Amino acid sequence: MAGWAPDSASKETAHLDCIHCGICLSACPTYLQLGMEADSPRGRIYLMTARQEGRLAADTAVFQKHLLMCLECRACETACPSGVHFSAMMNGARAGIWKSQKPSLPVFLTRHLVMNGIFLNRRLMHIGFRLLRLYQRSGCQTLVRRSGILKWMPARLAAMEQLLPQIPKTPRYRLSGGSAGNGKAYLFEGCIMPELFGPVHEATVRVLQRNAVSVLIAPRAACCGALHLHAGDLETARRLARRNIAAFEKQPDAAIVVNAAGCGASLREYDELLAGDREYARRAEEFSRRVRDVSEFLEGIGVGKNLGRLELKVAYDDPCHLIHAQGIRSAPRNLLRRIPGLQLVELRDADRCCGSAGIYNLTHPAMSARILDEKIANIIRSGAQVVATGNPGCMLQIQSGLRARNLPIRVLHPIELLDQAGEKQSKRGQGRSANIPPNAA
Repeated sequence: MAGWAPDSASKETAHLDCIHCGICLSACPTYLQLGMEADSPRGRIYLMTARQEGRLAADTAVFQKHLLMCLECRACETACPSGVHFSAMMNGARAGIWKSQKPSLPVFLTRHLVMNGIFLNRRLMHIGFRLLRLYQRSGCQTLVRRSGILKWMPARLAAMEQLLPQIPKTPRYRLSGGSAGNGKAYLFEGCIMPELFGPVHEATVRVLQRNAVSVLIAPRAACCGALHLHAGDLETARRLARRNIAAFEKQPDAAIVVNAAGCGASLREYDELLAGDREYARRAEEFSRRVRDVSEFLEGIGVGKNLGRLELKVAYDDPCHLIHAQGIRSAPRNLLRRIPGLQLVELRDADRCCGSAGIYNLTHPAMSARILDEKIANIIRSGAQVVATGNPGCMLQIQSGLRARNLPIRVLHPIELLDQAGEKQSKRGQGRSANIPPNAA
């Protein structure tokens, strides 16, 4: 089914793909928590249908409540036997909510200061996170957390502070290294990843270069637009899509490698987002075909040789927008299994959302916490020393849950484990070379 949006030709019949069988109910996190039909995919499609038929307005409280309660994890799409593209329908419905919201201070701050201000300006983003890093390194964060001030702060601000990880230094890449035996690849940097997960980007570059991939960076690339799309701001999402397409056209034969599942899902669907754009529709199709999750790309070129031992027990948790949106399940697991000494343990309900869902843990903290509680319980049950997952929101959410319970379990991106194994083997090889007598040949 084509992507559903308010200006899509399929808007009148998109809901007809749903046969209301209810198979999706057992996959929906909010339905499992609340048991409410209106908080299930099927129930939300009923509400969207009522709106399309003029029986319910976008500014109706019940319409907004149940549609905004959805995490857009897309587990229902994996479960659906009819192939309903639920997320595209939801994005279209939320566009109606976005347009109908009345002006207020929270709406103004969210839209203009955060979504269409900081997120669209990499310099502002960088300055903001450097100030947060100063806040941490100066000892102010420790003082704030010990003082109990957070209890008196607005709930959303307090939740943001609790989610904040240790902010690393700005990532630095050595792009000149690495042969091109396995071709060229752009690293999609995104907006949040360089600021909160710079080491993941650095590890990605090193792993690609060790495997004979020439790595490129697109300086003019922007935020992927996923947060705007899921909030209903379709025009900003399209504007960002056009900017990214133009930024990566300089080397059209290079793959676009993404290490953030949410970004990857958004980039892969630019063809749907810009289907009605005469200038960009075909360019969007070509762009989307080039996008690869880093695990998918590495498995495709045959990574697995020259890896050192990591004696670790690792549980892999599926990011929703990797398994449900992109259909990638086996590649990250296969790569982790290739690391000598690493014991990969299956996590119960690994394909179920952790409650992060973009900024859902900020907009719906109570529901997010309930969903996270189940995830943390399953992690504890697994006995893992490390949780590996490939999306920044998931990493922040799980990290926060483990930290709140004082659990000594680390959260890493799979690429970081591959990098550690590669580095270990590289140092071992250098050590052997140093010990070879000059006349050994």
